[in-house]
Amino acid sequence: MEIQNTKSKFGQFGGQFVPETLMNALIELEREFEKAIADESFMEEYRYYLKEYVGRPNPLYFAENLTRKLGGGKIYLKREDLNHTGAHKINNVLGQVLLARRMGKKRIIAETGAGQHGVATATVCAMFDLECEVFMGVEDVERQSLNVFKMKMLGARVNPVTSGTGTLKDATNEAIRDWVANVDDTFYVIGSVVGPHPYPTIVRDFQRVIGDEVKEQILAKEGRLPDYLVACVGGGSNAMGLFYPFADDKDVKMFGVEAAGLGVDTDKHAATIAKGSIGVIHGMMTYVLQDDYGQIMPVHSISAGLDYPGIGPQHAYYHSTGRVSYVPATDTEAIEGFELLTKSEGIIPALESSHAIAYLMKLAPKTSKDDIIVVCLSGRGDKDMNTIMKYVGGESYGK
Repeated sequence: MEIQNTKSKFGQFGGQFVPETLMNALIELEREFEKAIADESFMEEYRYYLKEYVGRPNPLYFAENLTRKLGGGKIYLKREDLNHTGAHKINNVLGQVLLARRMGKKRIIAETGAGQHGVATATVCAMFDLECEVFMGVEDVERQSLNVFKMKMLGARVNPVTSGTGTLKDATNEAIRDWVANVDDTFYVIGSVVGPHPYPTIVRDFQRVIGDEVKEQILAKEGRLPDYLVACVGGGSNAMGLFYPFADDKDVKMFGVEAAGLGVDTDKHAATIAKGSIGVIHGMMTYVLQDDYGQIMPVHSISAGLDYPGIGPQHAYYHSTGRVSYVPATDTEAIEGFELLTKSEGIIPALESSHAIAYLMKLAPKTSKDDIIVVCLSGRGDKDMNTIMKYVGGESYGK
C-alpha cells in the first residue's frame, strides 16, 4: 500500500472520517490552533499557567529503591502525578481551554474514562468560569465515583452514558453526538491523541512538555539522554508526550505498554496493537479491536483510563515503522507493579501507570547498570482505591 504523508495523517493513519457537518468546525479548529501556537502571547499565557497553576516543571525523580530492587539500569520517574489534579491530563486541557477562549466558545464538553481528564476539564473551566459538561460511561461512573464527585463539586454536569459497555468508547460517541448538534458555541476538549485531525496533533503538542522537560532534566542529572523510555498506552497521550521529543534520537528505545486485561488470548483485554487491525474509530484510521464485520469489540482493563478499543494514529504509525515497541501487561501484572512502586518508593501510582511499572519489572533486570530508564508516572492512584480494595478482596473486575 502506498503511504502518503500529509498534514492530517501519520503515514496511512489519522485523517478525518467525520460527518460533513463537522468539517467546517475541524477546518476552523486547525486554522485557529496553528495561529495560536505561532502567537507568542498565547504560548506565554500557556506557559504561565503550566508553571503557576499546574506546578511545572515537575520532578524527574531517581527511584533508588526501585533501581536496587530490580537490578540493572538507573530508574527515573517523571512525576506527572504531582501536577495539579493529579495527572498529565491537565497539560492538554489547559491548552485546549485557552484555545476555546481565544475562539470565543462559551461551552466546553469532554469525555472521560478514569475521570482524570474530566476532573482536569472541570477544574480549568471553573477557573475561567466556563460552562462544562462531561460524558462518562456508567461502568466508569461506578469505578471512579470520587472523580465524579469532584467534577460535580467543580460545577460540571456529568452525563452517565448507558449505551454499549458503558466505558470510554461509549462516552466518546456521546460527546461527538453532542458536538455535532452544538458545534456553533461548543468546544470539544478531547482527552487523548485520538479523534479526527487536528486533535491528535493538538493533544500531542500540548503534552510534549513532558518529554521536553525529561530531556532537559536528564541531561542536567546524567549528562546524556536515557537508553529507554516506558509509558502506558490507552489512547496514548502521556506516552506521546514523553516519546515525541525523542523520536529522532534513534539510540533511545521506547516502549508503550497497553492493557492486556485478563490476557491477550482471552476476549477481555484492550491490547489494540497486539490484537487489533487497521480500521476507523472516532474519526481516525488506526489500529482497532474489531470483529470480522468491522464492528468495534468490547474491551476490558482493570484501569478505566486504558479501557479503549483504539490507539492514537501517531502511535499506530510508530508501530508500523518500528520506532516504538508496544508490549502488553495484564491486570494481574499491573497490580504487581502497583504494589512494587507503592511499597518500595512510597508512591501510589494510578492503575494506568502501574502497567508501565509492570513492564519495567521485566525490562530493568535485563539492562546494565550503566543504562538509564525513564518511566512516565502519568497519574496518582487515589482514584483507583475502590478498584484496588475490591481486587485485593477477591472481587476482581471482569471475572
